[in-house]
Amino acid sequence: SHTRDPSRWTTKNSIEMLIRLASRACGVSQTSNRVHFSCSVKVPSRKISYGAARKQQRSFSTDYADDDLDGFKPKIAVCGIGGAGGNAVNQMIQQHLEGVDFMVCNTDYQALSQSLAPNRIYLGKKTTRGLGAGARPDLGGAAAEESLDQIMEILSPYNMVFVAAGLGGGTGTGAAPIIARALKKQGILTVAVVTKPFNFEGGARRKIAAHGLKELRGAVDTMLVVPNQNLFRTANEKTTMLDAFQMADSVLYQGVRTITDLIVMPGLINLDFGDVRTIMSESGMALMGMGEAEGADRSQKAAQTAINNPLLDYSSLKGAKGIIINITGGNDLTLVEVDAAAQYIRAEAPQHANIIFGAQVDDSMNNRVRVSVVATGLESPEDEAVAQTPGKSRRD
Repeated sequence: SHTRDPSRWTTKNSIEMLIRLASRACGVSQTSNRVHFSCSVKVPSRKISYGAARKQQRSFSTDYADDDLDGFKPKIAVCGIGGAGGNAVNQMIQQHLEGVDFMVCNTDYQALSQSLAPNRIYLGKKTTRGLGAGARPDLGGAAAEESLDQIMEILSPYNMVFVAAGLGGGTGTGAAPIIARALKKQGILTVAVVTKPFNFEGGARRKIAAHGLKELRGAVDTMLVVPNQNLFRTANEKTTMLDAFQMADSVLYQGVRTITDLIVMPGLINLDFGDVRTIMSESGMALMGMGEAEGADRSQKAAQTAINNPLLDYSSLKGAKGIIINITGGNDLTLVEVDAAAQYIRAEAPQHANIIFGAQVDDSMNNRVRVSVVATGLESPEDEAVAQTPGKSRRD
């Protein structure tokens, strides 16, 4: 109906429709506030028999206001659940991460009041009365169910949501699967970044965390797991508790920063949200890493850092089914350096892996190279242990 009435092309709805169609089937070029579409379309021809068609080149241009296209930008949110999730969100806000919105949910009203997030949801006013879940995941889950409509009212417009939580307690363990499942059910790309308890926290807490991990794994598209015990791989006698937990929170920061760099920043070789969804949808365990380096062999060193995070239980890309590689540098970034980073990661990945590549030039990155990697479909250490046990299968 829009094509029959060209006067309607200037409306915002028509612009949105045209760009959606063009992104699928047409060539699109853009200058200033003008978009030009060039499409090969089949149209009926009067000179040939009924039912036949011939191809014609049709092109047109349309003007738009800059804010008309804001609705096309992918919307990304981080939802921190419980105390650990809320602390991780606070750190990201303090680091001024751009291109993402923040929200926290907690059954502990006192902890919630200390959050820096603009959106704060008090979970389970009737269930917990603001006093927390008392290390009871069933209570945390019931509180999330009570407040789920309020949560979804805020998060429904988003294309992608990171769910951050610490497992082993009541709120994060119980509420995270409830919220994540509701997000995924609405078609929102849902990624969980969770921590597991230290060994010194005891077997009971680790058992609660293991059960929560199992519940969450079936509720999300992709999941990153940070065992707090792995902090000892990088800690020393002078590492404070605050520094240690900030290292754990940095995994969430790097994961979100990797995605925002991929799809928000303009690039020489562009990656879009569709690429991210292709790699991360229904993809199980994941690795998200970022590395920066300068000097000799900087691109290869950055790539090595990106895929070797000591806080994660993955030391390689073995088993990865999908990988996104994004390389960012200044105006001094060379083609040889881009190739070196990409080839290093390709050499570590399985031959069957679906690899999507992007590259960006950032003036602030002169003398430095940053490599971001998203790898999905990885097997968890538990899966690998079962697979290597004679006579055992994953169903046992």
